[in-house]
Order: sequence, then C-alpha cells, then structure tokens
Amino acid sequence: MRVLLVEDEVRLAENLAAALRDGPGFAVDCAGDGLSGDEFASSACYDLVILDLMLPKLDGLSVLRRLRGRHDPTPVLILTAKDGANSIVELLNAGADDYLAKPFDLGELIARAKALIRRGKGASHPTLTALGLEVNTLEQTVRRHGVLVDLSPTEYRILEYLIHRPRKIVSKRELLEHLYDYNWEHHSNVIEAHVSNLRKKLEAAVPDPEPVIETMRGRGYRLAPEPEQNLVQD
Repeated sequence: MRVLLVEDEVRLAENLAAALRDGPGFAVDCAGDGLSGDEFASSACYDLVILDLMLPKLDGLSVLRRLRGRHDPTPVLILTAKDGANSIVELLNAGADDYLAKPFDLGELIARAKALIRRGKGASHPTLTALGLEVNTLEQTVRRHGVLVDLSPTEYRILEYLIHRPRKIVSKRELLEHLYDYNWEHHSNVIEAHVSNLRKKLEAAVPDPEPVIETMRGRGYRLAPEPEQNLVQD
C-alpha cells in the first residue's frame, strides 16, 4: 500500500517513514509542509494519508479540507498536539477518519494505519480469503488450503493489493504506483517478474492447483474467479 506522510519534523518523519516501510512494507512519500502535501495528494493515488496539523505554508486542517473538497475519499489519520474536544470535533467534521495525539506509540500508529486501509478497502477483518487463500494482513502471512506459502515482501504486497480488489483488473502502472514511492524508477518488467514468481509459489503449494492470478493481455492482472463462477460461466 502507498502512504503519504505530511510531517515537518524531519527526524519524526524519517522515523515514521522507516517504520512504515520496514514493518507493514508500505511505500511512503514524504512532504515537509502543507503545500507540498496537498500537491502530492492531488497528483497521485494513495491508500492512506498521515497528516500533521501544525505545518508550515498550509496547516493540516486546510490540507484536509482541500482533499475532501476534491471529493477524495482516501482515509486520513491526523497527528496532533491538540487534544481538546472542540478541535477533535472540528477534525472529524472536516473529514478526518482517525487521529493520534502526540506523543504516540509507534505500534499504535501502525495498527491504526492498517485498520484505516482495510476499512477504506471495505475489509473489516484482517484476514482476507479467496481461492483457498488466507492472507493475514497483520502477520503478513499467506496460506493456500492451509499450507504456508513463503513470499518475498514485494510478492506479498502484490497479492494483498490484488485480493483487496477481487475481479478488478489492476494495471502494471497501478501496481507500480502503489508498491513503490515517488522516487522509485518505474519499470513494468519488474512487476512481471514478481507476478511470475508469485504465481509459481502459489501453484507449488498444492497439487493440481487452480489458477490464482490471471493476466489480462494489454491491461494488467486480476484474481481468477472462484471455481463455482467458472462452472456458471461454462
């Protein structure tokens, strides 16, 4: 998943970005002021925005209002030193999805970030299932028909992204934009290699496997239909 972090405290931003990349494996773009954060948010598609309130050039509340003014539904987690009831009500009324008061526990921030992303994708439970797969988004483990499948971090992120979007065709460009941050040099053949390895590992986990990932020529990838759907279509 791709996250936008808007935070002007450099050390805090660096620590948060490192934790989000190393823990859940998110791609993270960082902005050090409100105007830059608004530009990032308006020019790319994110799965979550983590937004500080006290920002130079444009405060966090204004960034939030601009985001919602564009009818952007991306979940927003506010970081705030303010803990007064009135300010929290104002944030929620402006479209914030959750907030954390500084100082906060890093583990709690990551847990809230994961929950907001799941909620934004319409998944209330941390374990996602399809085609005999069990994808545990908290432990970042994958089982197929009960067999643990050892995936690389990138392979796992591709599978999680696809399983959040059943039957939706996901282009290589979309995968690149959500799996890597703004500074990464995009090459579609990298995605092809990772998807190929992912397929092999999922198919090797069980005998006579049904396909899991379909290649839609010229368009991208999607999860294969459930076996029952195949029967109905035939």
